[in-house]
Amino acid sequence: MFQSMVIPVADVEAAKKVYGALAGEPHTDTPYYVGYNVDGFELALTPDNGVGAPVLHADVADFDAARERLLAAGATEKVAPKEVAPGVRICVLADPSGNPIGLRG
Repeated sequence: MFQSMVIPVADVEAAKKVYGALAGEPHTDTPYYVGYNVDGFELALTPDNGVGAPVLHADVADFDAARERLLAAGATEKVAPKEVAPGVRICVLADPSGNPIGLRG
């Protein structure tokens, strides 16, 4: 279920040097997303999106249903759903303590 972590950074190029020293060459390298495959786990760097913390993303089969279940259970929305690739949407919710929970589907 949890297969990726997105780390918001102030300077993508500087962070890419540090994480690249650990994870090797990225499979995706753009100004808005740098992705590394670490033994099947996606580690990504993005410009700071206002969440202020790394976000562990859960891959879900039914994005809308999963989002609604979490909101009904008391989660709040931090980043509204948005399409990040053809057919792929993400959002970031927060648990009652403010910890971010990402959904990708």
